[in-house]
Amino acid sequence: MPSDVRVSFLGGLGEIGRNCLVIEHSSRMLILDCGIMFPDPEMPGIDLVLPDFHFLAENAEAIDGIVISHGHEDHMGGLAFLLREITAPIYGSRLSLQMARGRIEEAGLAKRTQFIAVEDGERRQIGAFDVEFIPVTHSVPNGFATAYHTPQGVILHSGDFKLDMTPVDNRRTDLARIGALADSVGIRLLLSDSTNAESPGYTASERSVGATLRSIFAEHRNRRIVVACFASHIHRVQQLADAATAHGRRIALVGRSMLRNVAIARELGLLTIPEESLIEIGKIDDLPAGQVLVLSTGSQGEPMSALALLAAGENRYLSIREGDVVVLSSHAIPGNEWAVAKVMDGLARRGAEVIHSGVAHVHESGHAKQGELSTLLAIAHPKSFVPVHGEYRHLLRHSRLAIEMGVDPESVLLCEDGDSVVLSDAGIDFGESVPAGYLYVDGVVGDISDGVLRDRKVLAEEGVVVVVLAIDAHSGEIITGPEIITRGWVHAPEAEELLDEARLVVINAIKQAQDGGNVDIENIRRVTRRALGRLVADRTKRRPMIVPVLLEA
Repeated sequence: MPSDVRVSFLGGLGEIGRNCLVIEHSSRMLILDCGIMFPDPEMPGIDLVLPDFHFLAENAEAIDGIVISHGHEDHMGGLAFLLREITAPIYGSRLSLQMARGRIEEAGLAKRTQFIAVEDGERRQIGAFDVEFIPVTHSVPNGFATAYHTPQGVILHSGDFKLDMTPVDNRRTDLARIGALADSVGIRLLLSDSTNAESPGYTASERSVGATLRSIFAEHRNRRIVVACFASHIHRVQQLADAATAHGRRIALVGRSMLRNVAIARELGLLTIPEESLIEIGKIDDLPAGQVLVLSTGSQGEPMSALALLAAGENRYLSIREGDVVVLSSHAIPGNEWAVAKVMDGLARRGAEVIHSGVAHVHESGHAKQGELSTLLAIAHPKSFVPVHGEYRHLLRHSRLAIEMGVDPESVLLCEDGDSVVLSDAGIDFGESVPAGYLYVDGVVGDISDGVLRDRKVLAEEGVVVVVLAIDAHSGEIITGPEIITRGWVHAPEAEELLDEARLVVINAIKQAQDGGNVDIENIRRVTRRALGRLVADRTKRRPMIVPVLLEA
């Protein structure tokens, strides 16, 4: 029906990252967020994972714009890739747009978009969409909840949020406006952040972390302090800068994103650090240890990050010394635990005292826990509800919480990537599915297929066996070979008998093909792979990749 409104989920439901959804009505579309996800150990060689853009590319002419809820990579890190497929303006806070602009300009795609800044409380017409930008508190400044005034009523997306009554910048989640919407026009559908839906209680204020950080500075007055945190966590950087300045320390920045984001935040007036408090990283050895604070990227153990290089002794700007204090002011994102542990171990081996969230309150989440989620549900009083932003168990728990808070169970829809929901005069229901697979990024190569990824997993887990031989193109007779080359399967010098047996199996298989009169090169390649694969599986109970290399003469 013309008045129907559809919301389609391209990522972020059933995982942490890749957040992207599309709102449709009147044959027009509006995109909310386009984020990345970091690869898990089952994705060898992959750098980033993006939403599948096929649905958006097929409807490129219908897209009125892109709204960015806040400046985190899992919500806007994929924009430079999306803009290869579509042309559309981007709306967001000044900070979010500045953070996104760098990668888009690096990719040479700035001409395919416009960066349109919006203010707290602003209501703006974006093509066919009437969008209201409502302030929320999160771990990056200037995040928004967004309210979409549609033919089927108001759709409210919470964005990533928490209810911090004492935020560092005094910019609180605007519950009053959400309540006003609920009491006036009503909220037809609430889409709400589910990251901490399993956690009871309330998320502590960001200021509580500041108190811990100040105590660390006080306890280690004569030691050099290195702190790793998200470069986008401007509130955390502000508290660290305040603590450093109060204790007479100069501040050095390490890591490209830290340098860029601090510069952007200072330019926009969101971060206050006196110029005299900053020092170039190359000059810190001129100062006593107790007068130095190094702010670094790499709190997630990223392989080439400043902190990972520091742990490996390969950072060209800085070396860990006995007695240094290194603070990891973050939690490990699910899937990054092993990498973070490895970095911490490397730092400890080099003589550093490592302080992390497992031993001190050096990090606080930017996401609402059950108490805050219930508060939002009570104030918004939505007619229908879809949990977003989280793994499946988070979404499930949040949907149950909504029912406990009085939302009609028939109007609580548990969705995953690829699902869509339709608001109509009859109510809310599931709509047609949309493509929502993973788009893999490998270096400068995008769109690595699932087949390539499967091959990489086989190579990593089982190894490869290559059989090389030359055959007569007419008779199929073996001229030279077969030579068996292995990598990651068996160590050749220790398995001569097995390799000799493999050669014999290949020779016999090709002879049988000749006797049958089928000497087509593809058939010989096929029988070679099949015969060698059976032997390998039988003798070693492994299934390496079998690669026949046939040369015709």
